[in-house]
Amino acid sequence: MAGDLVPYKAAFLRAAVDGGPLKFGTFTLKSGRVSPYFFNAGEFYRADLLAAISTAFGETIAEADKAGELGAAGADMSKPAFDVVFGPAYKGIPLATAAVSALATLDPVRYGHIGYAFDRKEAKDHGEGGNFVGAPLAGKRVLVVDDVITAGTAKREAVAKIRAAGGEVVAIVVALDRMETLPDTPTKESALGALKREFGLPILSILTLDDIVAGMRSFATPDDLKRTEAYRAQYKAEE
Repeated sequence: MAGDLVPYKAAFLRAAVDGGPLKFGTFTLKSGRVSPYFFNAGEFYRADLLAAISTAFGETIAEADKAGELGAAGADMSKPAFDVVFGPAYKGIPLATAAVSALATLDPVRYGHIGYAFDRKEAKDHGEGGNFVGAPLAGKRVLVVDDVITAGTAKREAVAKIRAAGGEVVAIVVALDRMETLPDTPTKESALGALKREFGLPILSILTLDDIVAGMRSFATPDDLKRTEAYRAQYKAEE
């Protein structure tokens, strides 16, 4: 069904299409663009779908970590490049917990002590209080996970919060890179590319729009494939 994608990417794409998080049709985005597809990570609410996105995040992160694509150059490759997986509220919360669980299953020796954390939309002024839940961030290397990068605003806020708490952001991993140019800008840069340039961080995704198109060739209707390819041709970013 998913063309030449590696098995975990193919399985994730299949689950997203069959289960409903990835839909094809006509969708108006916040940017005003009319998209032939829509991805909603909030719809991974069923056990089998959560298992699919958990595994995909775990595989993506572990693959990049073991290849030395996360963290600083020259780091000790025998250890993970991060200490905590952080999910911005709200959609990032289940993604962070799912990713940590999948990592521990994939390689319990390497990832068994990785923590997770997320932020509160409003600071808690009673009990333990604070702006965060989960593992402490001070002095820790933090990997951020989320669903997509649209304008990048939520990711900038997450990076700022983590740094203010004394953490070091080492990478960002999202479920989908739409590979689109930023709206209302003269450049062909994407939101992902802009964040890479701004923060100097590795930013990875489980799937890209190119992956979706490759997979669609084995399962989509000719009309959906044609419309998605046309959308990509019109809006695809150079970075």
